[in-house]
Amino acid sequence: MISVNKIFYALSILLLCNSAAYSQDSFDEQYNYAQSLFNEENYFDAVTEFKRLLFFDMSEQYSFSANKMIGLSHKQGAKFSDAIRYLTLAKIQATTSIDIYNCRIEIIKINILRRTISKALSLLDSLSNDPGFRINIDEINYWRGWAYIFSDDWEKASQSFALIDSNHFLTTFCDSVDNDLYSVTLAKVLSHIPGLGHFYTGEYLSGLLSIGWNVLWGYITVNSFVEDRVFDGLMVGSLLWWRFYSGNLQNAEKFALQKNLEKTNSALRFLQNNFQGERP
Repeated sequence: MISVNKIFYALSILLLCNSAAYSQDSFDEQYNYAQSLFNEENYFDAVTEFKRLLFFDMSEQYSFSANKMIGLSHKQGAKFSDAIRYLTLAKIQATTSIDIYNCRIEIIKINILRRTISKALSLLDSLSNDPGFRINIDEINYWRGWAYIFSDDWEKASQSFALIDSNHFLTTFCDSVDNDLYSVTLAKVLSHIPGLGHFYTGEYLSGLLSIGWNVLWGYITVNSFVEDRVFDGLMVGSLLWWRFYSGNLQNAEKFALQKNLEKTNSALRFLQNNFQGERP
């Protein structure tokens, strides 16, 4: 009977033979083939072929480039955790500062896409505080601006892009979006006078209805107390009046948030479909 050790030894010899059979030209050919799959947006097969290259590349000559391309392939497939894992491996294998920097930027971009904004901002701060990368401060501010865009903080986004150029397209674009948004706080303050918060957000019909219901139940409540119907005033008028009054406050805030969400989604769609510059 063949022992397990002999089987393992035979498999090891076979693996070494296969690896030895791979010449430098074969590795180059394999890498170029995997790269062509990536360029053709065939990301699933690209990952397979880059992993095949890593398996046979005993010298680890392709450890950086293959891991990086696997990470970028996973990014295109929206497998963000896998993408960060392989880009981190690539960063460890990188031998030049620019390769390290590029991997860190790609990891930041993925955190922006998956909206882990606090992590992205922390990584950007780490880059900007690194003396070796301060020469790239404009690019760091650029991605910081995108991080704020994805967190719906258009004012800070504009400020970040303005550090690059006050006339930058994204500076003025973020300014215009921020100026177009409704103030949720102002909507709530105005709604202390029933209907005004609704009018502020353009919900005129809802504002008129809010005024009408509050006037009606306010009148019923006051009239009940005037006619000494205290119980009716407390249990019917006051409760219903408060119900419509508090509903007026909540609806004003809801309308402001809803309108702002529509505006920011529209702005993001515009950037996705029309912006020609680099995006996460």
